[in-house]
Amino acid sequence: MESFTMTRSDMAHLLLALDNRQDLQPLAVLQEAWRKNHQDRLRAGSTLPAFLSTEVTPVLEKIIKGRQIAAFSLQEIASLGQLIEYSHVSLASMQNWVKRDFKEFLGSPQVGKKYSINQAAILLIIEDLKSSLDFESIRKLFHMLFGQPGDDNDDLMQPKHLYAAYSSLFEELDANGDGMFDITGTGSASTLKDGLTEDMLLRAAGRYTDDLVHLSPNQREALRNALLVAAVSIQNSYFLSMARRYVNATLFLDFGQH
Repeated sequence: MESFTMTRSDMAHLLLALDNRQDLQPLAVLQEAWRKNHQDRLRAGSTLPAFLSTEVTPVLEKIIKGRQIAAFSLQEIASLGQLIEYSHVSLASMQNWVKRDFKEFLGSPQVGKKYSINQAAILLIIEDLKSSLDFESIRKLFHMLFGQPGDDNDDLMQPKHLYAAYSSLFEELDANGDGMFDITGTGSASTLKDGLTEDMLLRAAGRYTDDLVHLSPNQREALRNALLVAAVSIQNSYFLSMARRYVNATLFLDFGQH
C-alpha cells in the first residue's frame, strides 16, 4: 500500500479547515494533497486504482466520511504527523512532550479527553523545531511567542496560524519542491539557491509579520525570526530524512557480504 503524503502546508490547511477557519472543506484539502502527488496517474485516467492502493489511516477515514473533528487524541495527532513529508513523528515522543518536556505549553486535553487544534499544532511545531533546536531553546522561544501558557490572548500568533505561516514560507522559498535551499558560504553573506541571501530570507519572513500592527516592533521581529527558524528547521528535517534513507539502504543491501 502507498502512504498518503502531505506537505506541511497541506497539513496546516487541513487543521484550519477542521477549525472552520478557511473556505475549503477538510475533504477538499485532502483531495488536493492527494492529487498533487498523483498527477501522472490522473492524466492516465487511473484515479480509482491509484486511490485504492493508498493507505487510509483511521483519522483520515473520519475526515473523508465528513465527521466533525474539533479535537484529536495523541494517537491521531501522531498519525497525522506521520503523513507529513520529511517528518519523523512518534507517539512515544509526543507522550513525553505532553507529560514532561512541554507540559506547561500543552496542558491537559482541552476538548474532553482530546487535544485542540492549537494543541495539535504545538506538537507538530515541536517536531519541526527539534531538528534545529534543543528543548530548552524551544521552550524559551515558546515563552516569547505564546506568553503565559493557557492564555491565548497574549500569543504573538496562535500556534495553528504560526504553523501555517512558516509552512507557507518554506514552500515559498522551496518553490521547486525538492526540499533543498542549497545553502552555501558562511555568515550574513551566505547565498542560497536561485541567488537567495540571508537578508532576502528575512525579508520573506517579514512579509508574514509586517502587517501585524497590534504587535510592537520587537515582537514582530521576534515572530519574524521564529518563522525563519522554523522554515530552516524543515530544511534540516529533509537532510535528516535523506540521511536515514541512505543508512537504511546501505544496511539493507549490506554491500560487504557475498
